[in-house]
Amino acid sequence: MTALRRLHAAYRASGADLPFGDPLSAHGLAMEGYFWRISERASGRAAIVLAGINRPHDGSAPWSTLGIALSPGGAISTLAHEQGYADPHRLGAAAGAAFRADAGRVHAEWAGASANFVVAQPRPWPLRPFGGSSIFQSVPGLNQYWHPWLLGGQASGVVTAGDDRWEFTDAQVYGEKNWGKGGFPDSWWWGQAQAFAEQDACVAFAGGQVYTGPIRTTVTGLVVRLPGGRVVRLGNPGLSPVRAQVDDTTWRLRGRGYGWRVDVHGAAPLGDAHVLPVPLPDERRNTAGALEHLAGTLSVTVRRRGRLIWSGESPLAGLEHGGLARAEAALRRRGIPPGATDAPPQVRP
Repeated sequence: MTALRRLHAAYRASGADLPFGDPLSAHGLAMEGYFWRISERASGRAAIVLAGINRPHDGSAPWSTLGIALSPGGAISTLAHEQGYADPHRLGAAAGAAFRADAGRVHAEWAGASANFVVAQPRPWPLRPFGGSSIFQSVPGLNQYWHPWLLGGQASGVVTAGDDRWEFTDAQVYGEKNWGKGGFPDSWWWGQAQAFAEQDACVAFAGGQVYTGPIRTTVTGLVVRLPGGRVVRLGNPGLSPVRAQVDDTTWRLRGRGYGWRVDVHGAAPLGDAHVLPVPLPDERRNTAGALEHLAGTLSVTVRRRGRLIWSGESPLAGLEHGGLARAEAALRRRGIPPGATDAPPQVRP
């Protein structure tokens, strides 16, 4: 390996990617997360499939955090798997026989849950210097990076969780990846919605505290794929800041920059939230970490130099408010021991 290649490998191992680089291949950090969301306006159904490939700092073998959830009905199943693999060359992840996925296909199966679907006519992130984390994508050593790599497409297959089964053809699909050396921040917020009247529209956002060493700041990235295909991305401090006001039932965002103004309002009842797991990579276990709504409401308004470009509303928004303290408080209200999730815990070798 040449000195230049060694330098680039070390740079990527910090979590960063050069402008026009590929953020989809694994970086080899403590956590590489993969997430798909499927929604269908006609049936009022939504599903999520997630995989976190976790690498302990002691050099022991990677392990995985897996999960499947369905709405309506609220069926959810999670799994801590003793194996894990994140592809260093392209988007791809695996966990023994329980999970295998790439950009075009997802297969997951364990006791009480399964997901098998293919993606057609994908609408990938457009060719730009940076991904969803924008300029922060090139800053080494951050605790967390985020990239919504699939802003639409058609998913066909079946997802099951518990007694709930959903078979779908040409449903809408979204995919993202996140990774970082420090796992998840102390607090974060996230949202994603399709199922608008316009089939090609998509909204996604993610925010929280970003830090490297003593430098800390709070950032929210906001992405809108407008009907017709144009993608607007806001969230660069100073240039296109996004203000976020979030609690456990409301998500309000306002972003401005480059002549654009985007307003987002999400809402969901607290009682409908799942408590999803987040990994503790060094401890080889999951813990309660996020309140996740599978089918909230989200409205969005996009203006360009004061002129209305598009507004829409989705009844099937995914909305999340993360933080260990917040998730454990929700569990206490439900009489569930702290550290668990509201899905039956499962461990498979």
